[in-house]
Amino acid sequence: MESTGIYHELFSSLAHKFGFVVFVLNPKDARHYAKGVGMRGKTDRVDAELIARMVAHEEADLHAWVSPTPEQREIDRLIKRRAKLSSLRQALGMSLKGVDGFAAELKALRKRFDQVIVRIDERIKALVEANPERKQHVTHLRTITGVGPVVSAALVNSLERMPLKNADAFVAFTGLDPRPDDSGQHQGKRRLSKRGPSELRRLLYLAAMAAKNTAVWKPHFEHYRAKGLSTTACFVILARRIARTAWSMYTCKTEFDPGRLTNGLT
Repeated sequence: MESTGIYHELFSSLAHKFGFVVFVLNPKDARHYAKGVGMRGKTDRVDAELIARMVAHEEADLHAWVSPTPEQREIDRLIKRRAKLSSLRQALGMSLKGVDGFAAELKALRKRFDQVIVRIDERIKALVEANPERKQHVTHLRTITGVGPVVSAALVNSLERMPLKNADAFVAFTGLDPRPDDSGQHQGKRRLSKRGPSELRRLLYLAAMAAKNTAVWKPHFEHYRAKGLSTTACFVILARRIARTAWSMYTCKTEFDPGRLTNGLT
């Protein structure tokens, strides 16, 4: 099936429960696949046949869907709702910026948004602490400079569900992997694939921004800036390194060692 917001979740969960191998496809991939095989029309029947054809021919390169636990699903939804509230709060402030006579109302609205966000944070914390192993992993990842409670919870929630074989695979899962555009003598500009969970990618980027001026990460930021990379590109590199560090710490049960990061400055 294709991913359709939350509407595919019941069907995928029931199919998985009854022993089926479930593939939840990215709709963009299915659309490109349809163009690649020359599909000219689009109906429910055509879409179903296309999905069946795609799975039959491309199964080796597809990842079977892993059913989340109720707690994992709730953490994921809470993190996404938190992001939406933060975005709305910021948009509200921008929309009323420079408009006289609404300062008190804006302050009250912001306070209410903050209260709801605090409640979400409390619920995420409760879900984390309810599972001793999850709590240990979150506490562990929070020792990474720049990684706070929300980022660590999001990382652990993803790592629990996706036991990927190496750090490169986890970076690709986050969508922070560079996408080459080379052909013959042409070397195009590399852009991020931006595949996978967009909110996890955004949180890692925010963690990189928070880490920029710390003693641990500042040398890395300045190192890449000295190479002529843009500020955004440097933040992406830091975010990618934070993701690699988190995968390594979670999978290998190692401690955060800033010295290993410094050794990578070449």
